[in-house]
Amino acid sequence: MGQVSANLSHIHQEISQYSSSYQRPADAVTLLCVSKTKPQTAIIEAYQDGERHFGESYAHEAAEKIQDLKAQGYNDIIWHFIGPIQSNKTRLIAENFDIVESVDRIKIAERLNDQRPAGFKPLQVLVQVNISDEDQKSGCSFTELPELIGFIEQKEHLQLRGLMGIAKETDDLAEIERSFMALKREFDKYSAQYPHFNILSIGMTHDMEAAIKCGSTEVRIGTAIFGPREYRNKEQA
Repeated sequence: MGQVSANLSHIHQEISQYSSSYQRPADAVTLLCVSKTKPQTAIIEAYQDGERHFGESYAHEAAEKIQDLKAQGYNDIIWHFIGPIQSNKTRLIAENFDIVESVDRIKIAERLNDQRPAGFKPLQVLVQVNISDEDQKSGCSFTELPELIGFIEQKEHLQLRGLMGIAKETDDLAEIERSFMALKREFDKYSAQYPHFNILSIGMTHDMEAAIKCGSTEVRIGTAIFGPREYRNKEQA
């Protein structure tokens, strides 16, 4: 067993343990393997271990990986874009990804909708909310959320799927859980209104247990699977 496979086994054991501890169904939480800055060989190892959901944050690097892996026959990977979105990168994202988790403003949603290629399935989108209320974090505010959700729901080439949030990096578990639960309340409200609204993407390596406790349906794990990030160019800095 390779290191990636061993790490995946450990992560899945943790997800199963936390799900059981908080009375969540065994299949309630999807693992998103955050493969940004990682080579194709690492992605293939995780793929061969059964993983199908991979997350990227750098549009140019990701587009090359996605196209290369599709050319090699890896056509059933579900690619998630999870990083901050610059206006000049929306076409690359719209052309290569299946899900975008970091839509945080109307301008970006409109560009993704307009640049989704003809004949492609609608681009699935999550709205990123700045649940930690930190200036350096991407995400719309809770007050901006209704307008953005309403806008996305009207777009022909976008499919609204849920919400994403990143908690503050702190040892204060109560603060992390408060921010997760604030997003969960919004998620519950909108999931009752929209038919495909069923993804709550919260939780990373350091706060995965809290996220599962608070109702996460997807955890985003990178370093614990693939090791430290490997920056190679300015886009990744």
